[in-house]
Amino acid sequence: MAEAKPIAVLTSGGDAPGMNAAIRAIVKVAASRGVPVVGVENGYTGLREGRLRRLTREREGAVVPDGDMDALGAIGGTILGSARELRFHTKEGRAPAIDQLAQFAGLIVVGGNGSLAGAHALAHESATPIVGIPASIDNDVGCSGSAIGVDTALNTIVAACDKICDTARAHRRAFVVEVMGRDCGYLAMAGAIAAGADAVLFREQGRDEEAIVAAVERVIRDGFTRRGKQRVLVIKAEGVAVPCTRLVRLLEDRIGADLPGVDVRATVLGHLVRGGNPSFQDRMIAGRLGLAAVAAVLGGKTDVMAAWQSNAPGGIATSDPAVALHPLEQVLRESAALVDGSSPITKRRVQLMEQVEGMLGL
Repeated sequence: MAEAKPIAVLTSGGDAPGMNAAIRAIVKVAASRGVPVVGVENGYTGLREGRLRRLTREREGAVVPDGDMDALGAIGGTILGSARELRFHTKEGRAPAIDQLAQFAGLIVVGGNGSLAGAHALAHESATPIVGIPASIDNDVGCSGSAIGVDTALNTIVAACDKICDTARAHRRAFVVEVMGRDCGYLAMAGAIAAGADAVLFREQGRDEEAIVAAVERVIRDGFTRRGKQRVLVIKAEGVAVPCTRLVRLLEDRIGADLPGVDVRATVLGHLVRGGNPSFQDRMIAGRLGLAAVAAVLGGKTDVMAAWQSNAPGGIATSDPAVALHPLEQVLRESAALVDGSSPITKRRVQLMEQVEGMLGL
């Protein structure tokens, strides 16, 4: 009997804690159904070049995971590697990848909006089932209540801010902490609430440099004078146009003379936010999305994404009430709306932050 075609899985774009947990789930679910799995190394670049890694093997007539998949789910990053493949923006650049797809029973793409756009293109240009899984710490993937990596990134931000506040209180300092979120300020918003920040800055506010500096200056003055605080914490998304170090310099110029003994410092968390062992939440979401993705591929579904706790219309129900399949075209359209501010979700986030803005500094 000829061996069944394998399901292929790749991770693409920015890495997110929980990607390995998704790979683990895909391998275990597929193996339980007698379907082999191969991993594509380095995202779409590896798919173009046919760089494959066996993730299952045959043992005593059964398909079993190859290697220690149990341990894999606890590791951050992605064992398959990731890459941003600019050649994938053109049909000619995707052609070598299309040639590779014929050997697979399906392809599961784990990644953010750029990766899902590539999956959408492949689904239209090949007969192989293509299914996406959202993985983006920025929580900017449309039609999904959360994405793999969001919860772990927030836990990292909160833990870092807690430590920064310890030293800030000891020296009566104000800290501006920059977190990731180029086009989406969700991490800054949610992190500010959880960490007890005095203010939060994110691109969706639409403030210019003068308005940003003035707002933070008011928060610092109010915190140390009227409220008698020992520390002031401001969380800033990287998408805010004013660089963190420039913001601190401008603030020091304004408050240095009349707030003696108060220092303003900058901390850029950067890629620290991407790393670390995935949380329970991210492992659980990865596992359930992986299960739905394998079932979708084996059921012949294509050009869809497995979404977590979606409120978007038009989803296809799965065996898991928390997971629905949404067309990738709809996902990408809603993702664009999240970024440009026209999505009701973005509007609601901004409105909620406006409502609590005066409470943050209390």
